Amino acid sequence: MSASLISASTLAFAALCGALAPSGPWDAFNYAPDSRTVVPASVHGTSGNVAGADALVNATSGSGSATLTGDGSYVTLDFGKEVGGIVSLQITNATSSSAFSLSFTESPLFISPTESDDSSYTTHLENSDGVEAVLAPLTTGLWTQPAALLRGGFRYLTIVSNADDALSIANVSLGITFEPTMEGSLKDYTGYFYTQDSGSEDPDFLNKVWYGGAYTVQTNIIASDQARQNSPGYAGWANNASGGPVDGPILVDGAKRDRNVWPGDMGISSHTRQVSVNDLLPLNNSLRVMFASQNPNGALQYSGPPINASGSDTYISWTLIGLHNYYLYTGDLSLVQDVWANYTKAVAFLASQVDETGLIDVPVAYSNDWGRLNGQGHNSAANALYYATLVTGAELATAVGDTATATSYNANATAVKAAYNQLLWDADVGMFRDNETSTMYPQDGNSIAVVFNLTTSHEQNANISNGLTNYWTPIGPVCPELNDTIIPFVGGIEIEAHFVAGNGSRALDLIRQEWGYIMTTNLSVQSTFLEGYTTNGSLYYRGADGYDYDASYTSHSHGWSTGPTPALSFYVAGLQLESTQGATWSLAPVLSGLSAAQGGYETPLGWFGANWTVAGGNLTVQVSTPAGTNGTATLPGTGSVTVDGQDAGSGSMSLTGGNHTLVQAV
Repeated sequence: MSASLISASTLAFAALCGALAPSGPWDAFNYAPDSRTVVPASVHGTSGNVAGADALVNATSGSGSATLTGDGSYVTLDFGKEVGGIVSLQITNATSSSAFSLSFTESPLFISPTESDDSSYTTHLENSDGVEAVLAPLTTGLWTQPAALLRGGFRYLTIVSNADDALSIANVSLGITFEPTMEGSLKDYTGYFYTQDSGSEDPDFLNKVWYGGAYTVQTNIIASDQARQNSPGYAGWANNASGGPVDGPILVDGAKRDRNVWPGDMGISSHTRQVSVNDLLPLNNSLRVMFASQNPNGALQYSGPPINASGSDTYISWTLIGLHNYYLYTGDLSLVQDVWANYTKAVAFLASQVDETGLIDVPVAYSNDWGRLNGQGHNSAANALYYATLVTGAELATAVGDTATATSYNANATAVKAAYNQLLWDADVGMFRDNETSTMYPQDGNSIAVVFNLTTSHEQNANISNGLTNYWTPIGPVCPELNDTIIPFVGGIEIEAHFVAGNGSRALDLIRQEWGYIMTTNLSVQSTFLEGYTTNGSLYYRGADGYDYDASYTSHSHGWSTGPTPALSFYVAGLQLESTQGATWSLAPVLSGLSAAQGGYETPLGWFGANWTVAGGNLTVQVSTPAGTNGTATLPGTGSVTVDGQDAGSGSMSLTGGNHTLVQAV
C-alpha cells in the first residue's frame, strides 16, 4: 500500500483527541499484544513421545490437551515474538510421579530441555540458568508460575516431562508483566510513523523498525520490584529484586537482562519512549533511582540496584543528560528541583577532572563505559558527553532560576568545545581522535560530537559522516573502540550524526544494514532489538566488565538499540521539539531518498504531526502543532515556499501552532 497523506482535518482531529495516534496502515506493524494474556503462536518442535501438541497453539478453554509420555519428552512453543511474564497452564491429567520443567530462550539457538538462556549476571560465564522444575506430585487444574520466577524476555518456551508416566496439559498462556501501569491495549501508542521504503526489498522495512524499537522499550518497562536478583552464587534466576527506592515502573536496559536502570541506555530509550507512548513516569522513577545513590564526592553510580556498579564518567553524564530529556518532553520542573543539589554536585565532580588542556582527564577508576576499551585520559566520548551535560545543564539551571550556574555552565561548555577541537581534531583524517595520543578514530566520540554540536562547521560534520563509513560491513559498523563488535547503541547515535550532517540516505542505509540484520537473522527474536553481536553475526558480546559473555547471555530486547525509532520521527518525519513540551519546535524533513513519510507524537501541550510527499515536482508538507506554540520550518530545497497558499519566500520561516500546508518545488 502506498503512503497517503493524512488530511489536515485528520491531523486536527488527532490534536483535539489528545490521546491515541491516528489509525492507518502503520497499525499492522505494531508488535505489542492487544491483551496482557498471550498464547503460543506455533509449535516450534517436539522430541520424544508428544501427542496433540497443536492443541497448545492459540489455545482457549476446551481446545484440547497435549500429552507428553516418557522422561525427557518435550514440546517447544513459539510465541512468535519477544514476550515476558508469568506462565500458566492447565494440568489435565497426571499421576503421583508426574513432574515437568520449563526452559526459556530468546534465540532458537539455545532451545534445550535442560537449560534456559542466561539472564543471571553472576553466572553468565557458565551457562547455568537451568530450568524451572515443577516437582511431583502434581495437582490437576490451573498451575501458575511463581511471580519471582517470571521470565522477563523470551520467545521460545520448552515444556519437558520429567517422569515416565503420561502428563497432559492444556491452555498454555503467558501473563505479560512489562508495562505494568499501562491501561488498555499495549498497542495504544500516542505516536506513529509510516513510509514506503523503495531502498529496501521490503517496502515496509522502516515501519517495522520504528515499531520494533517502540516495542523493545515497552518490554523494558518493569515494576520496580521485578528487577533481576544479583546475589553471588544464586542458582537459576529470580526477578523479584528491588530496582531502587521508588514505587511504580522503571525503565531498565533489557527485558531478559540486565533488568535494572542503566543511564546510558536511557540516553536512547527515553527518546524512543517519547515518540511512541509519551509515558515518561518510568524515566522519572529511573532518574530518581540514579540520584538516590550519589556518592559523597558527587559521583553517580554506573547502574541502579541491584547491580550498583560504580566508576563511569560517561554514565554520570548520561544520567544528567537524561534529566534534561525528561524535562524537555514533560515540562515537569518538580523533578529537576528535587534533584538540583545532587545534579550540580555531579557536574562539579566531572569538572574537578578538567586539567590544563581544558578537557576531562578521565581517571582509570571512572573509565568504564558501554563496553568500549581505553576510556581513560582525554577520552573523546567522555568529553563530548561532558560538553552536552554543560549545555543541557545550563538550560536546566535557567529553568530553576539558577542564573549564576547557567552562566558558568555555558562558559565552561564554550571552553570544552574549543579544547576538544584543538586537542582531538585531525584535519588530515577529518575525524576526532579518541585522545591526543591515539591513532584510533572512534565511532562513539565522533558520532556524539556531531549529534551534540561539538563540531564547528558543516564541513566537519560531512567529513565525520564520510569517515564513519570506513567501519561499515554488510551487517553494521564495527566499533574500532571494541574490536570485532557491532553495537546498535553507538550505531543509533551514528544514524543521527548522518542526519545532522545532511546525509539522510546514508542514515537509512545504515538502518537497512544493521537493523536489517537484527530484524531478519534467524538467530534473533525478529521483533525487538539485539544488544550487540560480532562481525560474523554471532551473538557473542564483550561487556563493560571486560568479559566475553557466552552467546546466550546476549539480550534480544535492549532499549539502547532503538535509535532508529526517534531518528525516523525527528528527521524523516521532520518534527523536533526545541523547548520544553514543544512550546517552540522545528520542522525540517530530511527526504533521504523517500517519496513520502508521515508521523507524529504527543507532549502535554498536544499533538505534533507532519506528513510530506514528493510528487509532480513539488514537496508538499502538512504540519499540525498545538495552538500557542511557535516553530521554524526549513524545507530541503532552495526554491521559494508557499504556506497555506501564500508566498513565504525561501530559507527558514516562522510558523505559529495549528495546521499548515507548505509547498516547495524540488
